[in-house]
Amino acid sequence: MATSYKVQFWEHRHRPDRRKPFMVRWSVAGREFSESFLTKTQADGRKAELITAARAGEPFDVDRGLPLSELRKEKQVTWYQLARNYVEKRWSGAPAKTRTTWADALATVTFELVKSKAGMPDRRVVRRALYSWGFNVNQWSKEAPPEIERALAWVAKNSVLVSAFEEPKTVRRLLDALAVKLDGKPAAATVTLRKRRIVNHIFGYAVEEGLLVVNPLPLVQWQPPEVEDELDPGVVVNPEQAALLMAAVGRQGRRGARLVGFFGCIYYAWMRPAEVVNLKIERCHLPAQGWGRLILDETRPRVGSSWTDDGTPHDKRGLKHRAAKATRPVPIPPELVAILRAHIDAYGVAPDGRLFRTSRDGMVQESGYGVVWKRARTEVLSPADCATPLGRRPYDLRHAGISLGLNSGVDPTEVARRAGHSVAVMLRVYAKCLHGTEDYANELISQRLARSSRAVPRAVPPADPGPDPGP
Repeated sequence: MATSYKVQFWEHRHRPDRRKPFMVRWSVAGREFSESFLTKTQADGRKAELITAARAGEPFDVDRGLPLSELRKEKQVTWYQLARNYVEKRWSGAPAKTRTTWADALATVTFELVKSKAGMPDRRVVRRALYSWGFNVNQWSKEAPPEIERALAWVAKNSVLVSAFEEPKTVRRLLDALAVKLDGKPAAATVTLRKRRIVNHIFGYAVEEGLLVVNPLPLVQWQPPEVEDELDPGVVVNPEQAALLMAAVGRQGRRGARLVGFFGCIYYAWMRPAEVVNLKIERCHLPAQGWGRLILDETRPRVGSSWTDDGTPHDKRGLKHRAAKATRPVPIPPELVAILRAHIDAYGVAPDGRLFRTSRDGMVQESGYGVVWKRARTEVLSPADCATPLGRRPYDLRHAGISLGLNSGVDPTEVARRAGHSVAVMLRVYAKCLHGTEDYANELISQRLARSSRAVPRAVPPADPGPDPGP
């Protein structure tokens, strides 16, 4: 859309032989435009509107000769429709997990951005309808249950227009909605900021489409919540506890015995669970002695079949924060090599080469390994420790392994490479877990100072001149 601020107005043209004899005339970037009216008063009013827009510094569309504000009103849509358009435009090729985060953020705010809540269905039904159907493109071609249809129809009818965000109070309503959960309790700071970023992108899209002049979010004073990026050291198990926990996993029935290597990969190879579930035998170098190596090239997060392109529960993606075909070689210690060799000897591999599978060759799921981990944790830790965050989630094994590497003196760049982090993110997240580094740093400084003191002669204090003899 080409626009221009070069607008010129002329006197009305009076044509008595026409049904609408009074013509308003103006030009935009040299192109002439006109509108005809029945009375001179109407023509004067229209000319005044155009002059006001020009004097306010508003750009005019070169093709139609109208202020952009008028064009926006012509194609105005509701917030609900804008959000759906945004999701539809970006859906193709997006990770399934990203799709769920869009739906979650938009479902959070959309049922609050309505002109009236009269006749509103149950809040939880509306929330479910928006998340599972309203912002899930895969579901749009399917017939929704009647209560879902009614909820979405109510939202579509009552959603505010995008132009409402030109008023700061509407933007404030949106920000307030981002900061609370469905039950009215405050949302986590990281969740609030993540949802705000998504909404910010949608407003940028609205500006691109000519629905808004500017993104309204920065125009409203809003204090973002403080985010604690650093990992809580209280979740990190020590090497002895990690070994006891994995041994306890093996005692949790047939399912647990098949998962010892799974948890071992999380701890010893610093892998994400979504990377472990699809680890294949051809990507493993497991020598009889010494260190081995895993070549990671894929992640399979579980997001639900309704969100993936192929209808399977696990989305097939490349490594997190890496190019599509990037790989990450990870050396693994003899302890993990032995665990994986024993696992393969006992259970073999799936037809597609996966090391870890269910008894029916299915993908290992969080619901299954989560139960096993919870039971092992209860067996190993004291009741007092179980009440703390110590090793509460299987993912905490990854945190423990990375912390072990850093505290062992491994170069942070190498730790970050093996873990699939950037160095900056890793040091920020694990800053509080670097126990003992202060003493180690002090020792290095002392050694360096000692060498310098041997090279430079010590200053000899002057001899004592004795008491002052006085006058």
